[in-house]
Amino acid sequence: MEHKLIIGLGNPDPLLEGTYHNVGVLAVQWLAEHAAQNAAQPAFRSYKNLFVYATIGAATFVRPLVYMNESGRAVKEAMRVFKARAEDIAIIHDDSDIAIGDFKLAKSGRSAGHRGIQSIIDHLKTQDFTRIRIGIREKDEPHRKKAGDFVLSPITAKDKKVLENVFKNISASLV
Repeated sequence: MEHKLIIGLGNPDPLLEGTYHNVGVLAVQWLAEHAAQNAAQPAFRSYKNLFVYATIGAATFVRPLVYMNESGRAVKEAMRVFKARAEDIAIIHDDSDIAIGDFKLAKSGRSAGHRGIQSIIDHLKTQDFTRIRIGIREKDEPHRKKAGDFVLSPITAKDKKVLENVFKNISASLV
């Protein structure tokens, strides 16, 4: 599967950088670094105040600079700038219904309550784009927590290692 734009959703607030809700941004950063295949970090350039991007080979890695709920604005503009169609993009985001360590890839579908995805659907007027949903829910939790109780929590050291393996698996699925 080849995508022109690989977009990671998150929130631009520095206080939220290392939280579970920013897993999409962390994934895009990791994917860009590994696509570059060198020790130097890829140079992300800013486009207005909407997003930053790094083009490596045929793919452009995008991190919106807007809050999750406004993602559609940044995604639509990135698509215009890079002349991409909905089928050319892959959106990576957190999913509180999937256990940490797992991810799901879908070609289309509704937002399932994810406000960032709903914003993209509203702006693009289509559901036909690839989504990579990364699990952030604790495995085998004894009592199901509400998403709001943990999505803005800092990612634990243990979960960072688990997520790195998820990012490796995503990278393999994007080839």
